[in-house]
Formats: sequence, C-alpha cells, structure tokens
Amino acid sequence: MHIKLFDSELKIMEVLWNRGDLTAGIIAKILKDEIGWNRNTTYTIIKKCIEKGAIERLEPNFTCHALITKEEIQELETMGLISKLFNGSTEMFFSSFFNSKNLTKEEIDKLKQIVDDLS
Repeated sequence: MHIKLFDSELKIMEVLWNRGDLTAGIIAKILKDEIGWNRNTTYTIIKKCIEKGAIERLEPNFTCHALITKEEIQELETMGLISKLFNGSTEMFFSSFFNSKNLTKEEIDKLKQIVDDLS
C-alpha cells in the first residue's frame, strides 16, 4: 500500500486518529475552531482522503472512518524519506540523524535497547 498524504490531509487524519469516527460536520467544526478552516475546505480535503483510500464514508450522516493508521503513515513517510534523500540506505539515514543530534546518554541507551530488541 502506498498513500501519500499532504499536510492538509494529515490534519483531517489526526482528528480521526485522535477522536475516532466522526461526521464530516463535526470534523469541519473541530478544524474551524483549531485552525480556522471553513466548511468547504474541510469537505474538499475529506473528499481527497476518500479518493486516496485513507478514509471511508459511512452513512448515515457522512461519517468518516480512517482506513489507515497513524503508524502505517509514519512508516510509509519514513521509508519515502529514506528512499528519496538517502538512496534507500537506512544506515545513511541513521548516520545523518545521529550526527546532527546532541543525544543525551539516556536517549542513546533507549536507542541501544530498541536495536537490541530487534535482534
């Protein structure tokens, strides 16, 4: 599966991931209150998410249900970033990441534990 979501589409998805299934009207109200979007903007972006297969529309009342999890999108975006900027090399990605961060001993220990858990 490969779904590319733009920032505006991710805002819709965040609402669904955080709050569960909602009607389009409720999503529009939430995003009006949070970021000032008008109803038409929200409905247009919901429609794009439906076309991409990220959301399904349920009846009654135009209820929106997320078809993809936040973790799935995070994985797709991460793999896309590694592919695009690091020629698919996970080692180059991590090398760049670690060299640009001032990691604390605690963060390094947590990362070591994650790697150990993978083995």
